[in-house]
Amino acid sequence: MEVCQIRMAEDKDIPFLWEMLYQSMYIPEGEAPFSREILKDPMIAKYMKDWGRKGDLGLVAEQKEGQVVGAITSRYFTEQQQGFGFVAEDIPEMGMALLPEYRGQGIGKALMSRLLEELRRQGVKQVSLSVDPNNIPAVSLYQRFGFRRVGWMSTSITMLADV
Repeated sequence: MEVCQIRMAEDKDIPFLWEMLYQSMYIPEGEAPFSREILKDPMIAKYMKDWGRKGDLGLVAEQKEGQVVGAITSRYFTEQQQGFGFVAEDIPEMGMALLPEYRGQGIGKALMSRLLEELRRQGVKQVSLSVDPNNIPAVSLYQRFGFRRVGWMSTSITMLADV
């Protein structure tokens, strides 16, 4: 497959970013997907609610025809309003997802490379994430980018990487 163009997310992409938040939730093989109502849960919605605040960074992967197929975001959280992969207030937490039919084609790697490049450009030193340890493809990708396990929350591991 031809590599997609990676571009900064725009206001028009916000509905797609919400969809990618939904797609980012790991569902083990053979299990029923979450109800889309989960996006209303404050623990989940905080990843996209009021998108565009200071420090929010989003990138989308887009095919030549203009169809968006994946996204990666990073957002800062506070001690009082922690994300699942929270490490510290000065370390953004990233999230990434692709439409299912575009997984395993190198798009995630391209998104990750570009996000790290943007964070470096902004002077960010580290980035964290939360991932289900059973999501082997995602864990493997993150490890290739230098992410290491630093904690555990609920059913997911918290990983941290130097930018």
